[in-house]
Amino acid sequence: MKFMRATLCATALLASLSPLAAQEAVPSVRRPTLTVTGEGTARAAPDMATFSTGVVSEAKTAREALDANSRSVTGLVEAIKSAGVEPRDIVTSGFSVQPQYTVPKKDSNEPPRIAGYEVRNAVTVRVRKLDGLGDLLDKIVTSGSNQIGGISFDIADPSTLQEAARVAAVKDARHQAEVIAEAGGVRLVRVLAISGEGAAPRPMMRMMAMPAAKADSVPIEAGESEINANITITYEIEPR
Repeated sequence: MKFMRATLCATALLASLSPLAAQEAVPSVRRPTLTVTGEGTARAAPDMATFSTGVVSEAKTAREALDANSRSVTGLVEAIKSAGVEPRDIVTSGFSVQPQYTVPKKDSNEPPRIAGYEVRNAVTVRVRKLDGLGDLLDKIVTSGSNQIGGISFDIADPSTLQEAARVAAVKDARHQAEVIAEAGGVRLVRVLAISGEGAAPRPMMRMMAMPAAKADSVPIEAGESEINANITITYEIEPR
């Protein structure tokens, strides 16, 4: 009798669990989705510049070349500082001492000989006030620099531009999704996922003249900096 009761209880329990097990076995219905990528751009005039400058010196001996170069570079750095550039914005970016060789005559078996030495010393300078950049470059050449190059313009704090570019990218993605949904006869239900990436500022080809440049200073064109952002959004959609 006890065995029959246990069997009946087990049967009843299995019967009560069967609907639940059947429900769990049914796979969840995946709603259709729409994924779009929006692009956003923000532009602004740069507010800082970076360039390299230095001195190349030659002499018969390495000692003479180094002494002459050190005197010139010391004067160069002092001139940069006197123009208002902070010491933290001046960093040595290159230094070398190299022998200079004679060029053997054609059909000569003589090996190249050391004719002298060349010393190079360069610094990278960051300028945070662009209205004085032209005057600074002119002053650098006057102080003894015989090498200047690699001028680039940037934005000290690009966070505001990055935010504006991302907002524009989100709006562009939403607009694309609405256009596609309207054409496809569906409705946007909700956002399922958002991902994105931003770009660092890059110079534009369109140039803008620097303000307040003196007539006798080096002419400088700063251009514009541009930040692009891409945002990808996945929407859940349903028929209209």
